[in-house]
Amino acid sequence: MAFLEDDYLLETDAALELYDHIADRPIVDPHNHIDLAEILTNDTWDDIWAVEGATDHYVWQLMRKRGVPEAKITGDAANREKWDALAETLPMMAGNPTYEWLHLDLKRRFGIDKEVTPETADEIWEETKAQLQTDEMRPQAVLREMDVEIICSTDDPTSRLEAHERFAEEVDGVELHPTFRPDRGMKIDNAEWATFVEELDAVTEADVSTFDGFLSAFEEQHHYFREHGCKACDIGTGTNPHSKPVSQERAAEIYDAARRGENLDPAAVEDFWAFMLEFIGELNAEAGWVTQLHVGAVRDYRESLFEDVGINAGGDVATQDVDIVADLDHFLDAFDGEMEIVLYTLDPTHYPSATVVARAYPNLSIGPAWWFHDSPMGIEEQLEEVASIDLLANHAGMVSDSRKLVSYGSRFEVFRRSLANVVGRMVDRGQLSMERGKDLVDHLAYDRPKELYGF
Repeated sequence: MAFLEDDYLLETDAALELYDHIADRPIVDPHNHIDLAEILTNDTWDDIWAVEGATDHYVWQLMRKRGVPEAKITGDAANREKWDALAETLPMMAGNPTYEWLHLDLKRRFGIDKEVTPETADEIWEETKAQLQTDEMRPQAVLREMDVEIICSTDDPTSRLEAHERFAEEVDGVELHPTFRPDRGMKIDNAEWATFVEELDAVTEADVSTFDGFLSAFEEQHHYFREHGCKACDIGTGTNPHSKPVSQERAAEIYDAARRGENLDPAAVEDFWAFMLEFIGELNAEAGWVTQLHVGAVRDYRESLFEDVGINAGGDVATQDVDIVADLDHFLDAFDGEMEIVLYTLDPTHYPSATVVARAYPNLSIGPAWWFHDSPMGIEEQLEEVASIDLLANHAGMVSDSRKLVSYGSRFEVFRRSLANVVGRMVDRGQLSMERGKDLVDHLAYDRPKELYGF
């Protein structure tokens, strides 16, 4: 099998036939980190590093593993130096999905079949630089070329969504929805919390000096997002997805203490989180939104990297220390049948618990293999777990979760090829017919996310 040829990842004739059935379906992406300013400005990119390396912490992490100094990753070095450093190290990244995604981007977006090496670095730099100056490689054109039909951005509750209004007026052929991301307002022990409260106060009519006013401000912005086409709320629970009944009086006491600058004990932090989780769940249920729960990320684990570079720099890790069954019990019961919930688990050891819980709650769907596990191996492992325990047809489908525009197509292609492999093996084993297999992969590749999110 040649590198990234038509049979890339596809292990059987059945998989080839199934992938061919879904390869050209439009992209429906319910969760990503799109840079709306980049799309609206619609300028050409300067060079291949700006496209492939400037925003991708997957690339950054692997360059660090190969000893590249930070100056040539996120630092002050010129983009050409950074590209040369990536080209020098990329051959040793073979086997990691980042290696495949980057080469898929080159092949699909630029028509370049060469592998990136120190010897090809200059040629690829010049060839891509020439293409990037054309109108066909402006961000809006790339979105359309990848056949992106629907995307959902990730937005702070304090946003006035001006970019979304401009997008609706200026960008043809792509449907954009905001996503309500309330984490900063829920994590009362976070250094950013007080800033969030002041920002929320500034964009609403409510008076956040009281807890009732804070809740009213949250509700006001929730309605504002609803008016702007929001379909989902995304909550990163980290290692603390604890749900339990907490009275409003208790939450108000904690809020007032935090506003006075008092140090909060862990029990107070947990209680405030649990109250806000249920409060926001009620708003989501009333609005008919999907609630996405991202569980198990330990943020900024590598302390020196956080201090030197900041957040989203590649210093986050996963943990097993989450009890899916116990921690989500109250929330799932509170909203049993009341709204759609999608659960993303970062550690694969959580798949067995997540899938049996999803089997018990018809309104709970398993989200795609996330972050470190959105590789061909990780995707197939998770799809097989869902198929054997829950229902594969009720899997939430793919999201890019990407900060890199040109990779949307590559991420979805890898998912669809992996999906075709999983279902193809079922066909080859006689577990289902090819006709049923085609229905299933088509459903997950396109119809399921539209149905789930109400697009």
